[in-house]
This record gives sequence, C-alpha cells and structure tokens, in this order.
Amino acid sequence: MLIDVNYWAVAIATVSTMIIGSIWYTPRVFGNYWMRVARVDVGDRSAVAPIVTTVIVSFISAWVLALATQVTWLAFGGSYLLLALLTGVMLWAGFTAARFITHDAFEGRPAGLTIVNIGHELVTAVVMALIIGAWPPAGTV
Repeated sequence: MLIDVNYWAVAIATVSTMIIGSIWYTPRVFGNYWMRVARVDVGDRSAVAPIVTTVIVSFISAWVLALATQVTWLAFGGSYLLLALLTGVMLWAGFTAARFITHDAFEGRPAGLTIVNIGHELVTAVVMALIIGAWPPAGTV
C-alpha cells in the first residue's frame, strides 16, 4: 500500500511552525516570560543552528502528521480535515505534551513554562493539521 502525502501541504505546514514560533515567543506574547523562566539569553549564541534544527524537525513533524492523517483516512474514511485535526491533537497529547510534562516534572521546571511550551506545540499541531487536512493528496478525497 502506498501512503500519499501532499508535500506542498507539508512544506507550508513547516513554514507555519516558524511563523507561529516567531509570534508565540516574541517578547510581547510569551517571549519575555519564556526567556526569564527558561534562563535563555539571546545574546549568548547565534540563532542559526536552532532555526535550522527547527526547520528540519518541523518538516519531519508535518510529514509524520500527513502520513498519520492519510493512514487514518484510509482506515476510517470521512472528513479529511476533521481526521487531520483529530490526528494532530492525539499525536500532540500522546507524544508531545506527555513527553514535555514528564521531562519538565523530572527537571523541576516551573509549570508555567511547561504550559507555555505545550500550548505552543498544540497551536502548531492544530495549524499544521488544518493545512494538511484542507489540502489532502491529489485523488484522496
């Protein structure tokens, strides 16, 4: 069985993560709190490596979400957009949020920092799911 993926949707979903992160972690939103509580000093290092890493990881996340959505659609049928949203939220809850919460609890990080970070990841997953769900692979729906 071949799992179809719309790589244009994956690429746009990847870019969306950069836009969301740029807004979410700006000083006017959660950036000041995040930098203070996570003890991040933007003057300490170049942002190039973290940005490149983010693009790569975001592409992988969008690609996996697209694959999981397609598998879910093939298994259950129905609304591709709704299945993409449900799949995105389930993957976020079962992997991203659960892992953040576990690691942050063991590392003694403040609950507020965990909430800011998993909130960012939820918004990112939902937006990626909306893009992927609204633009299914050709011939799928």
